[in-house]
Amino acid sequence: AMELADCAFPLLRGVDVTDDVKAAFDGVNVALLVGARPRSAGMERGDLLEANGGIFRPQGEALNAGAADDIRILVVGNPANTNALIASSHAPDVPNDRFTAMTRLDHNRAVSQLAAKTGTSVSEVRRVTIWGNHSATQYPDIHHAEVGGRNAVEVVDDQQWMENDFIPTVAKRGAAIIDARGSSSAASAANAVVDHVRDWVKGTPDGDWTSVALPSDGSYDVPQGLICSFPVVSRVGAWSVVPDLELNDFSRGRIGASVRELEEERDAVRSLGLV
Repeated sequence: AMELADCAFPLLRGVDVTDDVKAAFDGVNVALLVGARPRSAGMERGDLLEANGGIFRPQGEALNAGAADDIRILVVGNPANTNALIASSHAPDVPNDRFTAMTRLDHNRAVSQLAAKTGTSVSEVRRVTIWGNHSATQYPDIHHAEVGGRNAVEVVDDQQWMENDFIPTVAKRGAAIIDARGSSSAASAANAVVDHVRDWVKGTPDGDWTSVALPSDGSYDVPQGLICSFPVVSRVGAWSVVPDLELNDFSRGRIGASVRELEEERDAVRSLGLV
């Protein structure tokens, strides 16, 4: 709160600090769910999911009870996709499409890596996609991306780089940052939150798209309701999945692997009674 005040943002009217989730979400228009239980050494995934259920179930209930009709929700705390699923399951009166999980940081990382590889500016890179889970199984996809108006795969012309360098670098960037600074991404994550909400409210640029994890409508054979990252555009304050992109066997395999992980997480929280 002190640092927010010190930034002297012209649109910031005040900061309220509370540990009462109902008070925090009363009348809220945009909810950024940042806090989550991190995985500690020796912790099983089921234990992690159960611990986060204790955070995101009451938040979903509070959003259901008090949020504004135009509420938009972004889950940042990991495992973000499944935490968003938990929260949405406990907010039956909030439309499912108002719940999203953040893969914009992964998207921005992919844009940066592709620009560096091709010796171009990030402003020349468009239509990168992050598919799947916000985890090491995610699939950063450049098959439909453009660099300076040209197809990115043709510009790069290096399948080995794409498979063995680009994809793992983007997917494991968060772990690399923890190793380098001793804590998780901060400034880049905050910037990605701003990017996500800005595009949601004001729309994505013409001729481009971004990546958002949202409840699947069945597109690209992803099971309906699973919170999965897709290529999306925003118009009039609503996300829509970019349709009819051709996927080769490599892409289908990578997307399928990440979707299976999401299904496993969903089944785990379902067995815990969290969804």
